Amino acid sequence: MTASPVTALRAAIRNALLADATLTAMLGGPNVFDEAPRSVNPPYVTFGDALWRDLSTRSDTGAEQFVLVNAWSLQRGRHEALDIATRVLALIQDQPLVLTGFNLVNLRLVSMETRREHNGRFARASLKLRAYTEAL
Repeated sequence: MTASPVTALRAAIRNALLADATLTAMLGGPNVFDEAPRSVNPPYVTFGDALWRDLSTRSDTGAEQFVLVNAWSLQRGRHEALDIATRVLALIQDQPLVLTGFNLVNLRLVSMETRREHNGRFARASLKLRAYTEAL
């Protein structure tokens, strides 16, 4: 069993994203990272911060998670970053993701935010997601 529902959820999201030929083409390869290597230029997808709250009961082990998934682009404007983020959301929201050691009850978008990063060099679209998981 995976030690953390956060780790299990991230692995399941990454697997779902990398299995999609359309997203892989948009990213120019399998560019989904926990943290992007310095040698790789956008477009790519990274995981941001996560918050994990215990929702366990006496009989069941459960968790609520808030996770960030970021779509990065070098293009001027935010169109490419938003297109990537929209594709990511379509691939994971309310989809039957398979988590090792956990059951995904629900995964929904809380909010999406765009901004320019690194003195305007990068466009970033961030998906804030809320997930409910139960230990198997």
